[in-house]
Amino acid sequence: MPQSASASLDKVKTYLINLDRAPARLAKLDARLQAISLPYQRIAAVDGKMLQFPHPDFSDLAYRLLHGRRRAPAEVGCYFSHIEALREFLNSDADHALILEDDIAFEPDFRQVMQAAIARAGEWDILRLSTVNTGRAIPYSGLTGRYRLAVALTREKGAGAYMVNRRAAKWLVRQLPMQLAYDIMFDLEYLAGLRAVFVKPLPCAQITGEVTQIQNQGPDFKLPKWRYLTVLPYRAWLEISRLIIRIFQLFRAWGNSFLR
Repeated sequence: MPQSASASLDKVKTYLINLDRAPARLAKLDARLQAISLPYQRIAAVDGKMLQFPHPDFSDLAYRLLHGRRRAPAEVGCYFSHIEALREFLNSDADHALILEDDIAFEPDFRQVMQAAIARAGEWDILRLSTVNTGRAIPYSGLTGRYRLAVALTREKGAGAYMVNRRAAKWLVRQLPMQLAYDIMFDLEYLAGLRAVFVKPLPCAQITGEVTQIQNQGPDFKLPKWRYLTVLPYRAWLEISRLIIRIFQLFRAWGNSFLR
């Protein structure tokens, strides 16, 4: 049965990741966040153009073997920026963090979704609020209004908007040196015994017409196809393990929802 309970957002901190050289994007997000009365702390994004390699927090070899691409400085900067936001959260007294990239748009009832999700915080470690693809997220319970909680059985791309508790944040900040793109690593929480849950329909949109500063980096970052001899078995193992574990999580969530 859908729950309408809400909870206070006093122990939730919002972090907005934004490059110093992108003031226009900051202005747009500031206006959107003000429109939904959501205070935030800006995190100065790590600018990949300013990084020097080799870097102790980036494994070039693992990135090539597991991700199948050459190093993309902007992607490394994105990864480090999320880690910095999570560290800031762990240094606070907040129980949960809302992490945002600066190309997000919100539904008008976004605060209500957050409140309802906090009231159900015992069901998730990571709450996914956006994606840039359409995978198989299976609803298992009502959340509030038209929104439902769901478990994704396939990989979902993007990390434009999500909430985490302290347990998930501690796991995420330990994922150094970087071996995968952030949204790939971020989608492997099930390997650590964590629970990731989606809100459906999505209360945030990441495809907002903004020119991305990370994706579409061109063919120069791709390696020869023979390199996928290491990538494809690794990805296959991830897809199979994700499907098995999340099916188990979905059935458990259905059972808990039925008993609620």
